[in-house]
Amino acid sequence: MKAINNENKEIKQVRSFKYLGSTVNTDNKIEEEIKERIVLGNKAFFANKKIFQSKLISKDAILKLYFSVIRPVITYACETWILNETITNRLMVLERKILRKISGPTYENGSWRIKTKRGIG
Repeated sequence: MKAINNENKEIKQVRSFKYLGSTVNTDNKIEEEIKERIVLGNKAFFANKKIFQSKLISKDAILKLYFSVIRPVITYACETWILNETITNRLMVLERKILRKISGPTYENGSWRIKTKRGIG
């Protein structure tokens, strides 16, 4: 670690720090930021899991909640990300996992059944 002296004040260099909710590091690598965003997305989903799995709320309303609450947590500051195939796959896996938990298939009578849209009738 280097230190900079300025008017008898020593400023230490750090490898990474948080700025406006995003991690800035010396290597300019985004993997740590993606891992943190995935963890935050999971936390946001599981904190509201009862709402997302409620049968009293329509599927359309639940999906609107997902796209307005969970997805912005995951994609915050994504404009600065340089995506490669691995990172894109990790983000897609997270989205599929959450959407599957919201409306995914259920195991009944020895086979998998896809849930249909909730509604009358």
